[in-house]
Amino acid sequence: MITKQTVFLVVDDYEAMRQVSATQLRSLGVEKIFMANNGAEGLRILRKEQIDLVMSDWNMPVMSGLDLLKAVRSDPQLYRVPFVMITAEAERERIEEAIACGVSDLLVKPYTADRLSRRLEKAILWKPRTRSASAPVLVATSQAPSTAAQTRATPAVEAEPVKKAERPTILVVDDTPDNLHLLSQLFKDEYRVRLAHNGEKALSITGSDNPPDLVLLDIMMPDMDGFEVARRMREHPNSESTPVIFVTAMAGDDARMKGMELGAVDFVTKPIDPNVLKPRVRNFMRYVELHKQLQAEYDGMLDAARLREDVEHITRHDMKGPLAGIIGLVQSLAEDESMNRKQTQQLRMVEETALQVLNMINLSSELFKIETGRFKLDPKPVKISEVLGRIVDISRTTFAEKHLNMFVDTESGEEMSAPEALGDAMLCYSLFQNLIKNACEAAPENSKIVVKILNQSPLRIVIENQGAVPAEIRERFFDKFVTHGKQGGTGIGTYSARLLTEAQGGNIELAVSDAANTTTITVTLPRAKE
Repeated sequence: MITKQTVFLVVDDYEAMRQVSATQLRSLGVEKIFMANNGAEGLRILRKEQIDLVMSDWNMPVMSGLDLLKAVRSDPQLYRVPFVMITAEAERERIEEAIACGVSDLLVKPYTADRLSRRLEKAILWKPRTRSASAPVLVATSQAPSTAAQTRATPAVEAEPVKKAERPTILVVDDTPDNLHLLSQLFKDEYRVRLAHNGEKALSITGSDNPPDLVLLDIMMPDMDGFEVARRMREHPNSESTPVIFVTAMAGDDARMKGMELGAVDFVTKPIDPNVLKPRVRNFMRYVELHKQLQAEYDGMLDAARLREDVEHITRHDMKGPLAGIIGLVQSLAEDESMNRKQTQQLRMVEETALQVLNMINLSSELFKIETGRFKLDPKPVKISEVLGRIVDISRTTFAEKHLNMFVDTESGEEMSAPEALGDAMLCYSLFQNLIKNACEAAPENSKIVVKILNQSPLRIVIENQGAVPAEIRERFFDKFVTHGKQGGTGIGTYSARLLTEAQGGNIELAVSDAANTTTITVTLPRAKE
């Protein structure tokens, strides 16, 4: 619930828009409002002050609203702050990106104070489930806990009241009564027509909670001309996106250029020709209707994303627990000396299958967080030689028909003395499982695959196999969806390896020798302190 104690941060590169937003907030009873003219300044304020909700424009210099959102969601101290992003953005891909980065609501410009109030009330109530999950974000625009008890479902977003369909509204602004009468008669059968005989009246209507859908605006008026009316309209959220058609006797290029700079969508010269004006108005009204539909479309996209995230979150949690238990039990049985060789091999195959499923679960969740800048590493020492040894043992069984000679080579020759990496054990498993599997698939039968651990700082892991990567994909080897000649290949394995390496503060490189017909991949990871 928004109260006078709720602290807001308004971020917009236009001073007039910041002031209008602050005025709207004060009308809701808000008393403490901080302001910033770009995302970078807003981030500095967020790290200094206790902010309850952010309202930010999307397109700004220095740091955009989307970049500010990503910075907030990746900061462990800020990720819970509700975030309102204000824009006329209408590209579906951009909206999907905002949703992926943690959007909690979408509000399409132009918006009224009443609509803003309802959306803010919803945003302030929405809470993230965990530190890695997205915190609430409200966009105005043209993720696993350790126990099930920690899961907090997102409150259902209450739909805005459905209003009875009304005819679109045209505001006619002209200081001449005859022109007002002519235009009102021309459009009254198709649209609701409102009239204003001067600029002040026009601004009071366009800035109200019930603004028109289109403005027919005369330029030459006393006290305040049409250019000034249009300029001031662009300084108010209720009217900054409202289409304006200038209706004027001025036909010069200078007047037309000035009007276009103020956002005019068309010019119609006097005397008015109804056969010209009516089709133009009808065309722009189609645009208005399409723009209105964006709100419903974006709300649907957001609801679908939330439902998908909830289902995936529950599914991952419900699957990872039992899988981890199965893997632990199978590993214990496989190490039992009472098991014969055949039983041990079968248990290792069960272990491999379970680890592959767990790998897919990890990749589906962690890669998404990494790609959207929401992943936070909790680094711990990882016995990298044990991870690699387990993967090599499993791979040797999986690719037994190829009779590959695979082994882990440490500089000291003693596996247990190998140094530890500083990272995440499951990410390391997924990373090297993909790379070693890729090496096994590429290597010819009866060839050798060597996995070396070099005792350096940072720690270096080298995977070398026979079979050179084709020249046409070498430069894009770690890019997404890059594959060549592999039946059923997706091009995700090496791409995920790069992301998982970089997420742990490491680096990955490819080296190919055509003369020796070998491929070498080198992974560097931070080294744990000894």
